[in-house]
Amino acid sequence: MTYLYETIPSREGEEVKRYEIQQSIHDLALTTHPETGEPIRRVILGGWGLITGKSSRQSPGGGTCTPGGGCC
Repeated sequence: MTYLYETIPSREGEEVKRYEIQQSIHDLALTTHPETGEPIRRVILGGWGLITGKSSRQSPGGGTCTPGGGCC
């Protein structure tokens, strides 16, 4: 997976730098940049939600939604 990290400013007004770093989903979040040693934190981004085992569900418009098939 690719995670977004950003530097942790050491003083007010310091520019925040952002990095995309590839890691296994099982790896712990980094606290320092692997090359520069700068203190960093993982940025939590929004997602699409959780896909459950149900084969279909009702869409907000009343049609049926199916995995991979969209909503009608």
